[in-house]
Amino acid sequence: MLVRITFGAVLFGLALGAAGAPAQALTAKECSAKYKEAQTAGSLGGMKWNDFRKTQCSADATVQPAASPGGSTAANPLKPAAASTPAAAVFPTTVSGKYASEKPGTARMHTCRDQYQANKASGANGGLPWIKKGGGYYSECNKRLKG
Repeated sequence: MLVRITFGAVLFGLALGAAGAPAQALTAKECSAKYKEAQTAGSLGGMKWNDFRKTQCSADATVQPAASPGGSTAANPLKPAAASTPAAAVFPTTVSGKYASEKPGTARMHTCRDQYQANKASGANGGLPWIKKGGGYYSECNKRLKG
């Protein structure tokens, strides 16, 4: 009789534990796959793993709407809004002729560097550092010179 009561109490405790477990929480493997997918899509917006895990994979995480086929940012709140370049930043419009003998990528880099140095004196870099994760002066300048 005592064995039945003990066994019944154990089963009852297990049932309560299972009922209390978060049903919506993703496993570490599922969360990792979701993080990698967001990382590949470029929709993390600078979010680190721990923050992503807490906001996207825990039982407390809000349900995120599925991304629409068009990939709009309204359907994907993790995707950062397009970064706007400060209007005060001055960029070169063409690659400098003195770098004509160099490879195109090197010529663009040197042209951007020259303009950045010239802008430093007058404060015309629009607050952009030379290189920054997610886009600094060089990234913006290179995009503009490529076309």
